[in-house]
Amino acid sequence: MGSVDSEMDSIFPDNKRHRNRLVPLGAFLTAGVLAAGLISFKRGNSQLGQQLMRARVLVQGGTVALMVGSAYYYGDNFKRAA
Repeated sequence: MGSVDSEMDSIFPDNKRHRNRLVPLGAFLTAGVLAAGLISFKRGNSQLGQQLMRARVLVQGGTVALMVGSAYYYGDNFKRAA
């Protein structure tokens, strides 16, 4: 992982990289809901499994929206600062 960080430092030398701390949380929630849905299907509770799969789509969509929103927000701030 060190080489990736050094490569990013060479691209963005002024430490302009920002991370939204909610994105990893959304990824873990997505994985958790997916796992619960798959377990429900395996146990034969298809109705609960379907509800969990729909919930996974919503959580995953929210995570993607956070990623896009963060990229837009920080990207816009960089354009104004430069």
